[in-house]
Amino acid sequence: MPPLPDLILEPLVRAALAEDLGTSGDITTRTVIPAGTRYGARIVAREAGVASGMQLAAIAFRLVDPALALRILCPDGQAFAAGDTLAEVEGCAAAILSAERVALNFAGRLSGIATMTAAFVAETRGTQARITCTRKTTPGLRLVEKQAVRHGGGFSHRFGLSDAILIKDNHIAAAGGIRPVLRACKAHASHMMRVEIEVDRLDQLAEVLEEGGADVVLLDNMDAATLREAVAMTGGRLVLEASGNMRLERIAEVAATGVDYISVGALTHSARTLDLGLDF
Repeated sequence: MPPLPDLILEPLVRAALAEDLGTSGDITTRTVIPAGTRYGARIVAREAGVASGMQLAAIAFRLVDPALALRILCPDGQAFAAGDTLAEVEGCAAAILSAERVALNFAGRLSGIATMTAAFVAETRGTQARITCTRKTTPGLRLVEKQAVRHGGGFSHRFGLSDAILIKDNHIAAAGGIRPVLRACKAHASHMMRVEIEVDRLDQLAEVLEEGGADVVLLDNMDAATLREAVAMTGGRLVLEASGNMRLERIAEVAATGVDYISVGALTHSARTLDLGLDF
């Protein structure tokens, strides 16, 4: 996928650098590195994965010192092996050291998300199912975490509450049932707005199909047999999304039921940070 404009990403990186540098800057580097010292360094993968966050790492180095010479060897979305060099940077040693942790934090965290996503996507091969993330993201980092999912071959669910109508179980309870919420959507929602409704039983799905007014049905916490029955009941009339307890070991079985999407909150809330290092 094409990179986002640096202008959009810079505020995230600036905030991270300001948090790290504080009010006095990098006092360790300033104390022990002679002024004018120049060096070269590499970002190296300690394990295999899929790159993400390299654009943010580059921004971190440039913000600390625009004179640094930086070369990205493994762009976002590209797979790499353990021991591969992902980027090279050369110039003021103090600047490299001051930007190092922020650059690696972004690249390691986001590459972890992309790598986990790629593993889930691999389990759907040969089916129509797409892996998608959710709003279970780190506050303030949703944009780049969802971008990392895309780098891993996944897709994004709605970005925020203002993107689409997603009627969850608590909405149904508070509004008085499935039919009232769907009728409210038909009466008030823009014709440009997609509507998704969550069900966890087949009788609820039957009610949605009878009432109409939804574009997508979220099949929550159903086993594979029930998902297959839901697909058969729907007959292609609505988009179906499976969710709830979507562990890697059951993705192939879920994808084979014929659902269109599988949403996995763990992609952004539980991905392990990938081990990347900066070597002088």
